[in-house]
Amino acid sequence: MKFENAVLEYRLHKATNLYEPIYYYKMIELSQILARRECEFFIKEGKTYKQLSSSIEGNLFVIYVELFEEGPIELENTLEQGIKLEVRELNARQNYPLLSTEDVSNHLDILSVIGSVYTYLEKNEWERDSAEIDEDRGVYVLYVTPTGYTLET
Repeated sequence: MKFENAVLEYRLHKATNLYEPIYYYKMIELSQILARRECEFFIKEGKTYKQLSSSIEGNLFVIYVELFEEGPIELENTLEQGIKLEVRELNARQNYPLLSTEDVSNHLDILSVIGSVYTYLEKNEWERDSAEIDEDRGVYVLYVTPTGYTLET
């Protein structure tokens, strides 16, 4: 397999054409790299980063980010304890209501959900807005908005 020994590095945008490596993951599966690359936001140590772009340099995958905001560190668990996915409504006024949560067995399952434009919960259709990986809480989060469409049975 071409990317059997893949490595992931996050690089912080400092100035025009200047990026500083900030996080490095040596022992990481390709499926996790791809799931992380699908996330527009990355949270670690209370800092939220917004993805700018990504690249591949041989076996090194790079995600370029900028600092989006800082807040308190919320530690609940780690990704090593399992892979969790939350689906939340993109509604800041209501503090992003939790629509569903589930434990999944692998990062391809995460990628399958967060990479889809539409998600169905209790027969209601939701459209993808963005996704994040929150390392502080050990969870992937998919933000969605209602389309108003309901599946008929």
